[in-house]
Amino acid sequence: MINRKGIDMKEKDNINLLDENTASAKENVSSAVIKRLPRYFRYLRILIREGKSRISSAELSKRMNITASQIRQDLNCFGGFGQQGYGYNVNYLYARICELLGVSAGFQAVIIGAGNLGRALAKNEMFEKRGVDVVAIFDNDENLVGQNVNEIPILHIDEFERYTATHTVDMAVLTLPKEHALEMAQRVAETDVVGIWNFTGQELDCLDSDIVVENVHLGDSLMTLNYRIMSKNNEE
Repeated sequence: MINRKGIDMKEKDNINLLDENTASAKENVSSAVIKRLPRYFRYLRILIREGKSRISSAELSKRMNITASQIRQDLNCFGGFGQQGYGYNVNYLYARICELLGVSAGFQAVIIGAGNLGRALAKNEMFEKRGVDVVAIFDNDENLVGQNVNEIPILHIDEFERYTATHTVDMAVLTLPKEHALEMAQRVAETDVVGIWNFTGQELDCLDSDIVVENVHLGDSLMTLNYRIMSKNNEE
């Protein structure tokens, strides 16, 4: 029997136990498992669009190109979610992955740097689809201040501290030049902002702060592609 939330009533008795296990399990999850969670999010969303209500770890492994054992190990880090011989309820698993990834947490972000990358990110639907609301963009270019990108206002960087003091801002997306990254990151760390998504190319792991930093190096992905093309060419 399926209830209105799409949860099989056979799993109903397990949900409270999973909720209790999830909180304690999250503390010891490896970074490798965390990095795979967005993949589960994407594939489960596709399954929902296809009208799939249940899936086994074996079937999911074929779609994601990872082993069924790896899937079970990953999900067991958060208390399980499936039943042996019965598989996973797609809607329930998707909802729990969304919860783990903060999709429904209402996070708010600002972009610092209104150049090509910053403006491109501001126009990207990625934030909205993942539950993040971009509320402002900051830059020091007087010619850009006062403009809007995707209905998001561009404010002067001098207003940053005052803005974060009067608005809820959970994360700052850094897209400014590399040479200004560390100074700006330190300014961010002195506010109530909790996380930095760093596209500057400058590693920010050295910050004397407990702010959460996710460094993104687009060039690393490009160089990985270069290597794979070279390897393929050498085989021919």
